[in-house]
Amino acid sequence: MNARSEPAEAEPEQAGPRTSARPPLVRELLLVAGLFLVYKVGRQLATGHTAEAFGNARRVWDWERVLRLPDEGSVQSLLLHGDALVHTANTYYAAVHFPATVAFLVWLYLRRPAHYVWARRVLAALTGAALVLHLLFPLAPPRMLAAAGMIDTARVYGPSVYGPPATDELSNQFAAMPSLHFGWALMVAVGLIVATRYRLRWLWLLHPALTLLVIVGTANHYWLDVLAATALLGLALAVLRPPHRRRCAVPSRRAGQGRRRAAAGRELVGAAR
Repeated sequence: MNARSEPAEAEPEQAGPRTSARPPLVRELLLVAGLFLVYKVGRQLATGHTAEAFGNARRVWDWERVLRLPDEGSVQSLLLHGDALVHTANTYYAAVHFPATVAFLVWLYLRRPAHYVWARRVLAALTGAALVLHLLFPLAPPRMLAAAGMIDTARVYGPSVYGPPATDELSNQFAAMPSLHFGWALMVAVGLIVATRYRLRWLWLLHPALTLLVIVGTANHYWLDVLAATALLGLALAVLRPPHRRRCAVPSRRAGQGRRRAAAGRELVGAAR
């Protein structure tokens, strides 16, 4: 027997995408800035449809009653039990949405570059689809709809990110459906669950759950806005599949058996000599 012909040991599985897969930082900053600019321009293009937005709001409210969805007012009544609680909800609505999404992308870029590219594509697809729906279906939020019987908690208790609709040139307040607040929050949770292996990673679902209570309780969104965002995100995730999870570099049972057989073969060769 020739000792050189002995089988090679099975190598451990690859640990996952290498850090070299990380996209160039400058290109990513320009791309994200460009996407944000398109997002802001798109929201501005959807303004100026006041009558249509209120007509759609009445239809959505009626559809929810037909579907026997819970009354959004019941969620708001929970927040109105204390000024501190409703103020916290308004602050969460105003201050968490965008920074949380940016922090999510930055962490993925630094620690999970392959997942970063996937998450950025999903968020871009979700946001683009949402802008199209904003243009096709302008919708006044429940805080503007008299039939809803809800108050604008941000205006009454503060802080508020919106000015009077007639003079607010920074945002489109008639872009309630779908809720990007909820869609982005749900994607943050999904992305972190997929990209990590921590036992408690499912707790990230608390972020979209809390966002859901906040956007409904502050009268900024209907239940159907949330369902529409969930459907669009589900479609984006079905088309844009995540990369394979990082696989542990621990040798498999089959690799261990291969090494034991190789060692036994070397012992036989030594004995034959």
